Amino acid sequence: MAKTLQILNLGRCSYGRALEIQYDFLKKRQEGLITDTLILVEHPKVITLGKSASKEHIVVSEEALKKAGVELFEINRGGDVTYHGEGQLVGYPIVNLIEKKWKVRSFVENLELVFIRLLKEYGIESEAGTKEIGVWIGNEKITAIGLAVKRGVTMHGFAFNINTQLEDFQFIVPCGIQDKGVTSLKKLKGETMDFERVSRQVIDHFTKVYEYDEIKDVNEDGFTTKA
Repeated sequence: MAKTLQILNLGRCSYGRALEIQYDFLKKRQEGLITDTLILVEHPKVITLGKSASKEHIVVSEEALKKAGVELFEINRGGDVTYHGEGQLVGYPIVNLIEKKWKVRSFVENLELVFIRLLKEYGIESEAGTKEIGVWIGNEKITAIGLAVKRGVTMHGFAFNINTQLEDFQFIVPCGIQDKGVTSLKKLKGETMDFERVSRQVIDHFTKVYEYDEIKDVNEDGFTTKA
């Protein structure tokens, strides 16, 4: 039986709306109503705090965040403080680990591998963190990863810096790591990248690493195939 991966590309979408959609897809996947799904989105400026987050890692006041147009969300994923914004590709895999007999650790390692392989296409050597989850180039993180698993199904996921405005990370201590920085594909290549092209490459590598046989585009209801 073919392993199908659904793709839901939300384009630019608020964090709150994308979170609602995640929970809807999570419930449908838990109930077996849909197959595994990768939700892709580009968020307006937002800071999220994981379960182990320290508010001290937000280094400006809530008033300053509001002035800068940055939303704030406390969520149930693992990890500390993360920033999302324009030019960053965020992905939420809604994947049934039990059905595939995948362990959480191996799922995360494979998620790191997706970006390590993709970056090689651009002549960039990267590696998975030995202590901190994510994908690193030296002491700079290019892909942050934070998952939650509910009744065997994953949610939340990754944030890949393509054309991200790196100066916006000044609002936080990224992932609570004091002595390391962040980078982007744009910074490494010295030019603005084709966001849609890179997004398609992420889908391609995700599909290959997790050995899906086919992909299918869906709308926000999780069932309707796009024309």
